[in-house]
Amino acid sequence: MAWHVRVLVIANVTATSPDLLAALKERADRGPIDPTLLMPATRNGFTGREEAQGRLDEALARWREAGFEAKGIVGDPDPAVAVHEAWDPREYDEVIVSTLSGQSSRWLQSDLPHRVAQITGLHVTHVASRKRPQPRTGPPPEREKPALGPFTLRAPHSR
Repeated sequence: MAWHVRVLVIANVTATSPDLLAALKERADRGPIDPTLLMPATRNGFTGREEAQGRLDEALARWREAGFEAKGIVGDPDPAVAVHEAWDPREYDEVIVSTLSGQSSRWLQSDLPHRVAQITGLHVTHVASRKRPQPRTGPPPEREKPALGPFTLRAPHSR
C-alpha cells in the first residue's frame, strides 16, 4: 500500500471552491493524500462553533463527492491560533491555505499563508479562489405570515 501524504488544509468560505478542489486533485495526482480540513469558527461564541461545524460538514460532503475522504477540525476563530492549536509535525507533511483572492481576503491582508509557514516550518501552498462559492442550498423555505403582519397579539397570562 502506498504511503499517503498527510495534508492540512486551512479554509473557510473557500472550502468548497472549485479552485481548492482542483488544487487537491492536482496534489492527489502526484501521489495519494490524506487531507484534513481545518475550518476556523466564527466569532459568535458557542454558536460560532456550531455554525462552523455545519459548514465543515457540508465541505467534507462536497470533498467526498469529489473523491476525497477527509477529516475535519473546527478551530479557533483566529486562523493563526487555529493552526497553532492544530499543528503537530508528526501528523502533517504538507499545508495548503485557501483564501479569497485580492483585497476581499482578510486572510491575505493579515499575510496568513506566510504566518502559517512560520508556524509549521513548511512550505505552504496558497490557493486563491477567484470568487466566493455559492451555498448549495436553495431559496429559504416559505414561512407562514401571521394574519396581523409582523405584529401578533398575545393574550395576557391568567393566574
